Amino acid sequence: MDTQSTFDAYLSAGDVTLGARDVELLRAIDREGSLNNAAETLGRSYAHAQRRIVELEEAFGSLVERRRGGAGGGGSELTDNARDLLAAFARTQSSFEGVADIAETVLSGDIVDRDGELVTVETEAGHVRALVPDGSGAVELSIRADAVTLTDPEDTPVPEHTSARNRFSGTIREVALGERIARIAVDIGGDQPLLALVTEDSREKLGLEPGHDVVVSFKATATRGISV
Repeated sequence: MDTQSTFDAYLSAGDVTLGARDVELLRAIDREGSLNNAAETLGRSYAHAQRRIVELEEAFGSLVERRRGGAGGGGSELTDNARDLLAAFARTQSSFEGVADIAETVLSGDIVDRDGELVTVETEAGHVRALVPDGSGAVELSIRADAVTLTDPEDTPVPEHTSARNRFSGTIREVALGERIARIAVDIGGDQPLLALVTEDSREKLGLEPGHDVVVSFKATATRGISV
């Protein structure tokens, strides 16, 4: 099991995922009045944009209504289904941003070693490698939940095969469910749990529930500290 918590909002239908890049294309079509103009405005290949619309329509249904040339000229406009899809994407994005805004762990500790801007901080959970440009002594470390990876203890890569310098064994304490994003709180032995974000699809697939043992990993460069 391996779930990397780096997220953009998305909607899925079968094996096809509609993400921010697709939404940008649909909105450009709506704004420019044609697929050709939309692709040109975005600096994309018309052929690639057309193929992507076909892929999306096969999964989500009709999205772009094409008009042939005539007195008013040709063009394209979004269908009601496309507008509903854009609205659903916006709701999902807002839901994720609401979760992500508060999904951060703060650990306190003391710097015990420094190598340039990278330091080793002794916390109650253990030693944490972090980016602290200057200072010494006591620090507070901020770890964004979307920078945390969860792995099964039996499937965790050996250290030399990953760039994640910080690794802790823990037990899932709490799972907060959103519409598409779940916030996982993992007890790693400190005063507060370490937070991670996973998609709801991944949470269900990987069976992430309270009481489940996991290994949490995060890069030193994703861990920022300030002196206190």
